[in-house]
Amino acid sequence: MRKRLRNGHGQRPKQRPARQTDFGVNRRGSVMSAERIYLDNNATTRILPEVADVMARTWQAAFANPGSQHSFGQDARRCLDAARETTASVLNCSPGEIVFTSGGTESINTAVGGLVPRGQATIALTAGEHPATLAACRRATQNGGRLVFMPVDGQGRLEEDGLHQLPWEELDLAAVILAHNETGVIQDLTVLSELCRKHQVPLFVDAVQAVGKMPVDFRELGAAAMAFGAHKFHGPRGIGGLVIRAGISVPALLIGGHQEAGRRAGTEPVPLVAGMAESLRLFEERPEERIDAVRAMRDRLEERLKADAGPVRIHGAHASRLPNTLSVAFQGLDGEALLVNLNLEGVACSLGSTCASGSAEPAPTLLAMGVDRADCLSSVRFSLSCQNTMDEVDEAADRICRVVQRMHAVSATV
Repeated sequence: MRKRLRNGHGQRPKQRPARQTDFGVNRRGSVMSAERIYLDNNATTRILPEVADVMARTWQAAFANPGSQHSFGQDARRCLDAARETTASVLNCSPGEIVFTSGGTESINTAVGGLVPRGQATIALTAGEHPATLAACRRATQNGGRLVFMPVDGQGRLEEDGLHQLPWEELDLAAVILAHNETGVIQDLTVLSELCRKHQVPLFVDAVQAVGKMPVDFRELGAAAMAFGAHKFHGPRGIGGLVIRAGISVPALLIGGHQEAGRRAGTEPVPLVAGMAESLRLFEERPEERIDAVRAMRDRLEERLKADAGPVRIHGAHASRLPNTLSVAFQGLDGEALLVNLNLEGVACSLGSTCASGSAEPAPTLLAMGVDRADCLSSVRFSLSCQNTMDEVDEAADRICRVVQRMHAVSATV
């Protein structure tokens, strides 16, 4: 019979509790290059250790309802107000213009549903809007309204001539994604904003993928409302925000309480708000440094794939893009099959929007850019973050190229 292992006191030794390092994550929060490599940061990001620390302290120090009048509630209120001030400072808006929500989807639905006549709106948007925006706009037009699609060029940028030709006299709202979740292409909203102001059409900006990855100035956008969500920039899930320009009234989506100046009912989750504000503050401390580091990794990955995983097509290659995003068509391959094989090799990426996953249809934004169907269906998105390293990028490139070459070899023999 096999002997039982016992410690010096005659007891079975306690099992060592699982640590993050057991799952391929080191204590600094970076994936170890010898293990799985996470390149799907546009879907969600890992929370920063500093953010987790702030939240842990807040759960204890500001646990009370910030609407309560006693001293515990006042402590929570002060924490909430401080986080609102930090968020407003980073986004260049006033604290009173911010409504805390459960995330980007709620913010989008609140804005679109509140800025236009219910069910009868005429809304201008691009064909590549995030599914949350597209669904909200469709609902806002279901009783006699209509959608008008703003044209984009081959890089995914708004076409200025097409903007001037929109039926401005009929429009109730213009909605646009600031930085595209699939391609990373960043829109220059100068002309669109001017036209909206000229024709008194409110502009809604989906900045969910932009905030925390690039500088975003609400005042410069000229928007009536702007949505963002914390889990896209190393903050916690379950919290986001909607900036509503002062003087604009947007009916509450959630009713029943006086919170957020009557614009969103429900007790504010102070630790989540504090975590989101801390993540924004950390980005604001050294934005150029973080952006440059992430862009260098993205560019390294792009060059490696172009050199050793061809033929490839880089979507939006000649446009201004988020520094972390790389959308690639591996021509001649099936994107879904490639995704499965990369996962088996320990590289996490995606076909595009996680909210639209499960669909084998070509991405609307790529079709609007004039990308042919075959290239659309061979496209994969890699999205990096400040928690990746250059060594990881090199290792990921090796794995991706190996998978692509193997798949090409198999298809050549079929």
